[in-house]
Amino acid sequence: MSERQLLVMTAPVRDRFDIPYHEIGPADAPLTLALVAGTHGDEINGTFVLARLADFLYAVSEGRHAGLSLAGRVVIIPAVNVLGINTRSRAWPFDGTDINRMFPGNIYGETTQRIACAVLDRTRDAATRIDLHSSNQDFEEIPQVRLYDSTEDERRQARLFCLPAVMEHHASPVFTTTLMHAWKIWPGYSFLIQAGHAGCIQLPTCQRVFRSLIAYMLRAGILDGVSLAEEEEDSSYFTRESAVRLHADRAGMFVSDLKVGKWVRRGDEIGYIYDSFSGAVKCKVISPAAGLLTGIRRQPLLFEGDLIVRINRKHAP
Repeated sequence: MSERQLLVMTAPVRDRFDIPYHEIGPADAPLTLALVAGTHGDEINGTFVLARLADFLYAVSEGRHAGLSLAGRVVIIPAVNVLGINTRSRAWPFDGTDINRMFPGNIYGETTQRIACAVLDRTRDAATRIDLHSSNQDFEEIPQVRLYDSTEDERRQARLFCLPAVMEHHASPVFTTTLMHAWKIWPGYSFLIQAGHAGCIQLPTCQRVFRSLIAYMLRAGILDGVSLAEEEEDSSYFTRESAVRLHADRAGMFVSDLKVGKWVRRGDEIGYIYDSFSGAVKCKVISPAAGLLTGIRRQPLLFEGDLIVRINRKHAP
């Protein structure tokens, strides 16, 4: 396994720091796939998944998995915000900037602009590009493919991941500064995978995303000779209008034992809000609609108006 450097930079006091990446497959082969994670330093799930995926693909390329072969070349950047991960910080530690608000970047700009420019330059020519994220530390999300102002072809391709949900979003003004937006002007497919929550590794979520990436590579012809261990899972397609959000109407402590990915009915019990001091039940939280529980709050301390759950109603594309 040989390590490459996306960018080498100097720190104010200590030694230099590097942003490493993996390039796997024949050097003269076309760039078929680029995967990126860790633009936010507290989103550990994506970094873990891509590190494990790199290990697996190196083994394939070196012939250590009999019957498996890699078609084309794959670039993997497991951790863009290397200093943020080291300091458990979501933003770039020196100036608090969000790297995923710096694209397309500037080779002569500030540190995070230079990082963004290097990431885009290394990944934009791939036939397929995938950006891995988690939700924030307060809210857990079901593993999903997110599309932004997508084409019919992208919608079809998104189903090849076989994740529980494909969710379409409209591009907001903030979206124009992200890696996904910077990719979209280049030929090829661009996908964002959102799964779990920040701050720690949720192993079952990571295992599901890992399997989904292998599934996509198989179905897209990037990986040959793989047999999936589990049956394919149906993906539910959701538009932005299918989402029903429930916000807290009072402060307190929210507790629920529900898992994301559960189908609920209107009127089902979601959890309880307790008084944080006395322990008394303030109210029962009831599902406002029937659908798939795609997100739920994991930080129990609530302010009035905080998002508690998101439910997506079934909707055919």
